[in-house]
Amino acid sequence: MKHLITGGSGFLGNLIARRLHERGESVRVLDIWEDPSRPKEIEFVKCDIRNAGGVAQAMQGIDVVHHNVALVPLTKAGGDFWAVNVGGSRIAAEQAVKAGVKTFIHMSSSAIFGAPKTCPVTNDSPMTPVEIYGRGKLAGELAVRDICAKGNVPLIVIRPRTILGVGRLGIFQILFQWIQENRKIYVIGDGNEKFQFVHAHDLMDAYMLAMDAGKPGVYNVGTNQFGTLRESLDHVIAHAHSTSRVASLPAGLTINTLRVLDWLRLSPLAPWHYLTYHKAFHFDVQPLLDLGWKPRYSNDEMFRESWDWFVQNKDLSAAEDSASPHRSKVKQRLLGLLKKFS
Repeated sequence: MKHLITGGSGFLGNLIARRLHERGESVRVLDIWEDPSRPKEIEFVKCDIRNAGGVAQAMQGIDVVHHNVALVPLTKAGGDFWAVNVGGSRIAAEQAVKAGVKTFIHMSSSAIFGAPKTCPVTNDSPMTPVEIYGRGKLAGELAVRDICAKGNVPLIVIRPRTILGVGRLGIFQILFQWIQENRKIYVIGDGNEKFQFVHAHDLMDAYMLAMDAGKPGVYNVGTNQFGTLRESLDHVIAHAHSTSRVASLPAGLTINTLRVLDWLRLSPLAPWHYLTYHKAFHFDVQPLLDLGWKPRYSNDEMFRESWDWFVQNKDLSAAEDSASPHRSKVKQRLLGLLKKFS
């Protein structure tokens, strides 16, 4: 089988490409940035997902398309969220149909559900995104579903919860730096709502299981071993032997302040973070368990592993040069000033 991974240099695309390569599959990645650590057997095509002609050429001879290109919340991309996450997804699906691929796998997001009123979230839960990134991901998913249905291309949609694992930086780099420096760790509200994460390797196991089963459908992925956000933070602080402590901030005032700082470009946090991370959010993963999926990591275990990797690799300059936001260090901006008083 020959596979094309769009966004194959990003955090998830890179994992998918390497998993397939390790299985002996023929792999091609399409991205605007080339990962220098990519195994030489994996073919690289430099192309923007909005370039329909380039995408069409990259699709030639491909059996399975893995669509991962997306601008993530940290990019604060504004109108480009729609151009890339919706327009790019539409182009990928349209060109896949024209190329006659056997399967299209679309990486969606839990952001399409916004801040759910009830949990666990299922495929029947209302999709009510609360910010621009989530609205774009929902529109992109719906466009892909429509195009694949009309083109008779089997479609698998994967919706992961917030991802942790080796190499994951982004906002977690800020959290771990604060813990390492024994600063207060702030949560919006009391932090006592149940909050689910997913380990990157568990996500890849679910992803490959759905692909190998040849079962088109929508799969929501998160660990089945989780507690509250405050518990996760308390436990990783204890694991780090830090004197940090979790401190609560009033929800209304904090959200409005972060909204203003975001508008002024003075905070790295995006609306997806400050509008939802104080709300309960967890998927019903029973459909995946019924398929035979066995997640290996609890919230606590994935936080501990991510912390250990951060401590061992915090000085790696390569992370600063990565073009993938989730594999890069993040500038703290005004949060750096807050840290000095924490």
